[in-house]
Amino acid sequence: MPFNVWTRWIKRRLPTSLWGRSLLIIVLPVLIMQAAVTWAFFDAHWQAVTARLSEGLAGDVAWAAESYRDDPSPQNLALISERAERSMQLSIAFQPSASLPDEERRGALGLVDRTLEKALASRLDQPFWFDTTRYPAYVDIRVQESDGVLRVIAPRERAVATQAHIFVLWLMIATILLLGVAVLFIRNQVRAIERLASAAEAFGRGESVPRFKPHGAREVRAAATAFLDMRSRIQRHIDQRTALLASVSHDLRTPLTRLRLELALAPPFKRAEAMKGDLDEMEHMIDEYLAFARGEAGEAMQTISVPEMLRRAAEDARRSGAVAEVEAPDDLNMLARPLAFRRAINNLVGNAASHGERVRLSARPLPSGGLEIVVEDDGPGIPDDMHEEAFRPFSRLDASRNQNRKGVGLGLAVARDVARGHGGDIILGRSDLGGLKASIRLPADRRAA
Repeated sequence: MPFNVWTRWIKRRLPTSLWGRSLLIIVLPVLIMQAAVTWAFFDAHWQAVTARLSEGLAGDVAWAAESYRDDPSPQNLALISERAERSMQLSIAFQPSASLPDEERRGALGLVDRTLEKALASRLDQPFWFDTTRYPAYVDIRVQESDGVLRVIAPRERAVATQAHIFVLWLMIATILLLGVAVLFIRNQVRAIERLASAAEAFGRGESVPRFKPHGAREVRAAATAFLDMRSRIQRHIDQRTALLASVSHDLRTPLTRLRLELALAPPFKRAEAMKGDLDEMEHMIDEYLAFARGEAGEAMQTISVPEMLRRAAEDARRSGAVAEVEAPDDLNMLARPLAFRRAINNLVGNAASHGERVRLSARPLPSGGLEIVVEDDGPGIPDDMHEEAFRPFSRLDASRNQNRKGVGLGLAVARDVARGHGGDIILGRSDLGGLKASIRLPADRRAA
């Protein structure tokens, strides 16, 4: 497999979160180090000690066999057995007229058996047989003599370094403790970053973010402090803009109201109705500007019935002369700012009713857990290469859609701001009705029971 394929395969399986990657950075080297230390211990220390123990045991067995061969009398056998028991911890017995077993008994790993077999073969000239598995605490060694079999039972620690598992156990305990401390430390650092990310995401959606005390590493605290300062500056700017627009609204509405009164009190004249229409359009434009600049204005989240909201918007479309239909599950609810989201839906439906004769509103849950709200019409639509242009404030796209005299080019811009303020977005496309298709897609946390 090519190297770049391996690289992509590994990248796809690496953790994507900071918590997972930090844990991998700590855990993987520790596990590799533990494996290397364990391998080095068994390769260099345990095998060497086992080999020396096996050689010592093989030497004692060879001494017992040679001593018996020099004098096979019962008295000498008893003397050899007594000396081996006292000095070498060996139990020696003679089996007259016996022969070595045909069955081989070897351990699962075979390392101890190979080491002991090599040591016995280098010390004994006679055939031999041994068993390291039948007795957990002993090793059974048998040597073929001319008149029988000399059997030697030795403690297992005479042939094998039996304390190796203690070292491995302590190594594992130390590793677990080290990893536990590392995990707690990493979790504390990552929690500070996650808290900052959650606050930034909530602020980006227009939600109220309570001021929190930055904690964690110095760099994380600096980033959190910078975010809080930025949030304060942005909020101050928004408050100043809202206050300014409220003042501008009042200043603009006052002369408009005065003009309306003058027209109402003036004698009838030819241009009166046209002037009233111009005043209505100016007032509508002011309302559009204020709605765009005011945004969501800190409105609280509430549970909204999606089909009920779409049915109300469809009624508005019918009053405008369009044929409107609604397709949505009756139990589909969402968590949103009611006024802001209804304004976004009304903007989309108003655009659809202005540019087409048929409007279709639909909503459905998404497999990811979120939901999608779609507004379609049978109008002229918008070319694919102008979709992004349509979201620009004050963009009219008169060459693509019939000019809407009451519009100021803020409908889609306001709708996208509202959708993004709820963590989603608006996607434009071609409807099977022949016109524009505007899809609002929201994440799973906007679904409500």
